[in-house]
Amino acid sequence: MSIIKKLFGKEPKEDVQMAQESLKIGIILGSTRQGRVSPQVGEWVKTLADKRGDAEYEIVDIAEFELPFLGTTDGTEPGIGAWNEKLASLDGFVFIVQEYNHSISGSLKNALDFARDAWHNKAAGIVSYGSTGGARAAEHLRGILGELKVADVRTHPTLSLFLDFENGQDFKPQELHQTNITVMLDEVNEWSTALKTIRK
Repeated sequence: MSIIKKLFGKEPKEDVQMAQESLKIGIILGSTRQGRVSPQVGEWVKTLADKRGDAEYEIVDIAEFELPFLGTTDGTEPGIGAWNEKLASLDGFVFIVQEYNHSISGSLKNALDFARDAWHNKAAGIVSYGSTGGARAAEHLRGILGELKVADVRTHPTLSLFLDFENGQDFKPQELHQTNITVMLDEVNEWSTALKTIRK
């Protein structure tokens, strides 16, 4: 039974099916530091996602927006508006999250805080990595997403710095993760479809 049927008590109507066909999902890279490995993980997720043919997937690199630190600006920097416009154009998200001091990176928290309405009533999945799979960072992110009215899905692929990276740098994921990625994307797309119907 699909999530939409559970929510509405019936299978999707034509307008909901059309929403599914036009879904746009952003794969957000949650780090901006030099030597980061998030682009490798993001491209791997996108490669798997593109094979599905069920949505438009794109990498969204917060580093490209050159966001200032919140509270140190008058808000006129062009990257702030561009960031909000990009988020507003998307129906759902997959966050590539690395663990820093048992939480998410400062750059990701800053980017999350630079938008509000653009997050509302959308769905998100989380792919995390770290010495313990990035699980603690993902749990912190879930709390933030709840405040931003983003529905995070249950399935959460966790990648190990010891088992899925060589020398902590070269990403070589174990095949077993592909199953979790598939389930996570299924959930993101179902919830994104459902939530798209209630956004104005």
